[in-house]
Amino acid sequence: MMAGACGWRRMTAREVEGMSGLYGFDAFSPKEIAERVERVGVAKARLPLRSLVMLGMLAGAFIGLGALYSVIVASDPGLGFAAKRVLGGVAFSLGLLLVVVAGAELFTGNNLLAMAWADGKVSSRELLRNWVVVCAANFAGAVGLAVLVFLSGHALANGGLVAEQYVAIAVAKIALPLDELFFRGVLCNVLVCLAVWMALAGRTVADRCIAIVFPISAFVAAGFEHSIANMYLIPLAMLLQWAGVPLPAGAEAIGLAGLFRNLVPVIAGNVVGGSVLVALVYFVIYRLPERQGS
Repeated sequence: MMAGACGWRRMTAREVEGMSGLYGFDAFSPKEIAERVERVGVAKARLPLRSLVMLGMLAGAFIGLGALYSVIVASDPGLGFAAKRVLGGVAFSLGLLLVVVAGAELFTGNNLLAMAWADGKVSSRELLRNWVVVCAANFAGAVGLAVLVFLSGHALANGGLVAEQYVAIAVAKIALPLDELFFRGVLCNVLVCLAVWMALAGRTVADRCIAIVFPISAFVAAGFEHSIANMYLIPLAMLLQWAGVPLPAGAEAIGLAGLFRNLVPVIAGNVVGGSVLVALVYFVIYRLPERQGS
């Protein structure tokens, strides 16, 4: 309502829109987010190969940095279960914040390209090209960071408890049953893609930060499986094992076979969670009616 010469009157749609733009308190609506996701998806699918590879390597390293930050929190024996999980999750949010704000190509977030594919804006070949190249580049970036962290001696911090935490995390991830790995991958990428979705609703960096932290900290606290984070955590544990870090029971499983035993079902789960349960669901809700009505 606005005050006029003859009392109060209802604001027009144009006036409401103008107020939103003036004060910047508004976010994009879910329907507008769907349009943005589709538009961004088309652009991502057609990036030049060199840009795609380099941005993919950056994303792998960025997620690794988030995992590094999270492991520091998890290595503190003075924290209780919930505090360790939640604070570690908040720290891990650094990874997706770097991807979204600094700019990078992350395989799990790019599962949202399925919306542009479903609408016929991206071909199956373009979709698979993006996913395969970005996933491989994420792997290279994550492993590269693991090597740098190993050479830096960072894992010796906190009296070697950081290194022991890396190894313990890797052992636990490799030991999980395949079906659990798959479904934890599904749930993880539902939350990751919802974080990206909500970040696209924001108009400022602060908006995006707030949108990202809660879903990302939730998946970490819940113990769900993120394939790109595992591409950093498990290789670093392999290097620490080679360097002679004290090993918990089951550490003999740490190796290339254990790495790929984890990654295959987790990647499959991430794809289902992000592309089917987020991208295609929102496509049916917001984009399909427009397509059928045209």
